Amino acid sequence: MIGLPDGVRVYLAAGRTDLRRGIDGLAAQIQTVLCQDPFSGHLFVFRGRSSHTIKVLMYDTTGFLLMQKRLTEGKFIWPSPADGIVTISRAQMSLLVDGLDWRAAKTKPIAKPLFIV
Repeated sequence: MIGLPDGVRVYLAAGRTDLRRGIDGLAAQIQTVLCQDPFSGHLFVFRGRSSHTIKVLMYDTTGFLLMQKRLTEGKFIWPSPADGIVTISRAQMSLLVDGLDWRAAKTKPIAKPLFIV
């Protein structure tokens, strides 16, 4: 997966999306259905009727980037339509792109030192 700038969020559009849509159609869905700004620089991930294909849309300062991934085996774990839009971490996105269960990824809490030795 490509490196992401700091501050970039990853949003999953729960439910199914018509993956015949291109950049303009997905950007319109981000605005109208997800009530988000497609020009924000965040990643928006969509899954179609087939559970083995996703599309990722992102805007950088020069234009939109549209990526598609189709698994040769297995399927993408996806939230139910009732969840609306789901925010995941970069680590979870890496698992998702690899076709793994991103829901199992838990971040470890950072322990604060109690004192200096």
